[in-house]
Amino acid sequence: MSALARDLAPLVLAGVLGPAGAGKLFGRGTARQAPRTALARLLRDGGRAALFLRVLGAVELLLAAALLAWPTTPLPGAGAALLGVGFLGYLGYARTAAPGSSCGCTARQEAPLTWRAFARAAAVLAGGAAAALARQPWWTAAARHPATAACLVLAAAVALTALSADPERRWRMPLRRLRLRIAGHPLAATATATAVAPATTQAAMPPDAAGAPPPVPLTAAGARTAVPVAATVELLERSRAWQSVSRVVRSALMDHWDDGGWRILQFAGVYGGGTAARPVLVLFAVDAAASLDTVREPAVRVSVIDADSGAPVMATA
Repeated sequence: MSALARDLAPLVLAGVLGPAGAGKLFGRGTARQAPRTALARLLRDGGRAALFLRVLGAVELLLAAALLAWPTTPLPGAGAALLGVGFLGYLGYARTAAPGSSCGCTARQEAPLTWRAFARAAAVLAGGAAAALARQPWWTAAARHPATAACLVLAAAVALTALSADPERRWRMPLRRLRLRIAGHPLAATATATAVAPATTQAAMPPDAAGAPPPVPLTAAGARTAVPVAATVELLERSRAWQSVSRVVRSALMDHWDDGGWRILQFAGVYGGGTAARPVLVLFAVDAAASLDTVREPAVRVSVIDADSGAPVMATA
């Protein structure tokens, strides 16, 4: 089993480095994300950070191709192991010097780095070391033990997917939404305000010249007009609730959904400082019908939860 895993290591490692390298080299988000990474702080320039990420992407693609084409040659595996060592060193610097920054590891995620980034780097190091010791091509090993090889590759893919940043949007967030709908979300303590949200919003609107509050915009059918998400975000960012926790927020809007008259806006952030800093999710609940045209200071509920465990960190009304 161990010999088979060793011989399949080049295939699995190429599956890790290839997509990551392509994302850095060809991804449209590389230039946008680079200035927000710890690499920009290390190189003291966002443009140089973007160039470095693209060069790194090219190196990862070359290593992936070499691992697939020449799996029994030690050099590609050794190169990948050295890359893993470099990743771990960089992540250690990023965690110390800029804990709220993204690592830029995949050029697809702007959230602060977590233990998963260290685990991915360690996996690259271990995979490179195993690939350097491969004794036969991965296709030969897979042909001799097809069922076992398929199980090993599938298990590795599941483990690496769980460690990647992308599942946050692909399956963790849908599961969290389902949990919030079934069991209630961290803002449930303020749920009683939902029933009176329209009245609260109306009372908070600035009065007109006659002293009466302005009407809520209506459609032709007499219903409230749908407020664009961008308008809700603009309203939120001008609120006192946003100002009270803006020091925690470290990303642009990551996700949003409407629930019971509230619009839930999710951001990534970092709570605490120094060695106590930990990644969190910041949830804002804003009246889904409120906008700058209808209210000056909206009713906003805020909750901060741990990004890994989902446990509440702090909450403020």
